[in-house]
Amino acid sequence: MRSLCFTVLLLQLLGTSLCQFPRPCANSEGLRTKECCPVWEGDGSACGATSGRGFCTEVLVSDEPHGPQYPHSGIDDRERWPLAFFNRTCRCAGNYGGFNCGECRFGYWGSNCAEYRESIRRSILTLSVAEQQKFVSYLNLAKNTISRDYVISTATREEMGENGENPMFSDINTYDLFVWMHYYVSRDAFLGGPGNVWRDIDFAHESAAFLPWHRVYLLHWENELRKLTGDFNFTIPYWDWRDAQSCEVCTDALMGGRNPLSPNLISPASVFSSWKVICTQPEEYNSREALCNTTGEGPLLRNPGNHDPNRVRRLPTTADVDFTVGLSEYETGPMDRFSNMSFRNAIEGFANPMTGMAVPGQSTMHNSLHVFMNGTMSSVQGSANDPIFLLHHAFIDSIFERWLRTHQPVRTNYPRANAPIGHNDGYYMVPFLPLFRNGDYFLSNKALGFEYAYLLDPGQRFVQEFLTPYLQQAEQIWQWLLGAGILGALVTAVIAALIAVTRRKWKRNQRKKRARSFGERQPLLQSSSEEGSSYQTTLFFDII
Repeated sequence: MRSLCFTVLLLQLLGTSLCQFPRPCANSEGLRTKECCPVWEGDGSACGATSGRGFCTEVLVSDEPHGPQYPHSGIDDRERWPLAFFNRTCRCAGNYGGFNCGECRFGYWGSNCAEYRESIRRSILTLSVAEQQKFVSYLNLAKNTISRDYVISTATREEMGENGENPMFSDINTYDLFVWMHYYVSRDAFLGGPGNVWRDIDFAHESAAFLPWHRVYLLHWENELRKLTGDFNFTIPYWDWRDAQSCEVCTDALMGGRNPLSPNLISPASVFSSWKVICTQPEEYNSREALCNTTGEGPLLRNPGNHDPNRVRRLPTTADVDFTVGLSEYETGPMDRFSNMSFRNAIEGFANPMTGMAVPGQSTMHNSLHVFMNGTMSSVQGSANDPIFLLHHAFIDSIFERWLRTHQPVRTNYPRANAPIGHNDGYYMVPFLPLFRNGDYFLSNKALGFEYAYLLDPGQRFVQEFLTPYLQQAEQIWQWLLGAGILGALVTAVIAALIAVTRRKWKRNQRKKRARSFGERQPLLQSSSEEGSSYQTTLFFDII
């Protein structure tokens, strides 16, 4: 009962959505007023204002110019996010967070969000079998559970009517919510008419926001799985693919092995073989000028290693990562995929990891793993369907963390203006609500409440990778252990009592035998010298 109450309390403290469209705002009223300031149930006020958690306020977007890559204006809902949908949202005070300020910002816990707690992300290959199975089961649960707090838009804002008279939103499961978000942030812009799109646009890739955006994305994913499962010690594991010669996580016990009858499919022994993917047909959406919805589009595809060798010549090595981390400039030149000597462009995979120079037509580092998987993960818009996406991006984020600790850049190292649309420092990340600026996450994860096991010193790493998991398991089953201990003590006491009773009976019997034996042997002790000088007696030993 105590464990259940604790779980319920944490759920209340964590609150609700940090992502796409919050349910309380996804309706005609929200669209008409352009206000998304939901009530916090803790005090019945919008944004928890009565309790001082936050307040409803006007959204102020950055007016800094973006680069020439996107020459249009006023045609895409993601421009000047989130003004196409809302111009008033909650602004949370202190360490409070969430779209209604009903939870804590990353790294903080407690009713007043005053407790800082650091979680450790660990290598999936060092997790115990039970931990690996738990991670797989959590993902499968997310795939089969409709999101309680979020919905997705299935049409553009224009299609919903000037006053929101035709709201077009849809339920979605928790896993696919994050797939859809990754699709939405990277989709092509509709210019009007079937197939008329602008492709050179992406609010989370090919420029400065690539690393901060995916950092926030992973933090949200982690938060949602904790709330869904009630496991508040959960962290997303990473796959350290340095020097790998194959897909080490492509096994039935982990992310799914290869189907022996069809190499493009997942083994039927894996739970992922039954998954249906979404958002994998961008050309179809473009031809209809429609957004991806929740319709399943077939099985998860993956055929690692059978990719175009001219595009990916090998997987990244330790030397590649070390050279990339050594690049001191975060962004350079045009701040896109053609940048030279840019850490961001090198780690994303548009530059040679041995020279730092852009290499059009080739995929290195981050990009190389996507291409290597040769399936669903190889298309940007649908790549998050593959669970390997999470392991891969957790490791990419750890390399970002290494770079931040190595160079300790100041905020001004992040581009304030002229980056491609969506990537300037002050731009709000698409499609998150509440709002997060790119530049706010150009900082070490120490401020966000998480760490990577392989970046710890050896002593700390031993504690986190080997000792802590056992302690956490013991904590989860302490009631069972206590019961087992009490039962064991009772059984031991009963056995000891039986042994004591048996021993007393045995001693009584032995004393009777000694008495009889003594009477029979007495003459031998009094024997004459004729039978020798030695004497003989019988010794009795108590068995203890």
